[in-house]
Amino acid sequence: GMQKVTAQQRQDLMEVIEDRHGRGSTLIASQLPTEHWHDYIGSATLADAILDRLLHGAHRLNLKGESLRKAKTQKPESVDPS
Repeated sequence: GMQKVTAQQRQDLMEVIEDRHGRGSTLIASQLPTEHWHDYIGSATLADAILDRLLHGAHRLNLKGESLRKAKTQKPESVDPS
């Protein structure tokens, strides 16, 4: 499973988000729903700051359906040559 973010990773993420905030677009892709990000990031104060900057004014695209990876790895059904 996914491991929680370490203190150093939190600081690094905050630094990147802080540098980009208000200057340009930032694209984040995650398999973890945003309602679980706070727990995953840890450290309530930093998680609040990071999520506030990321989610305020964000355009979110929630994809639904089967995994594309799963669909691509499924073997095609055999065809009877007769």
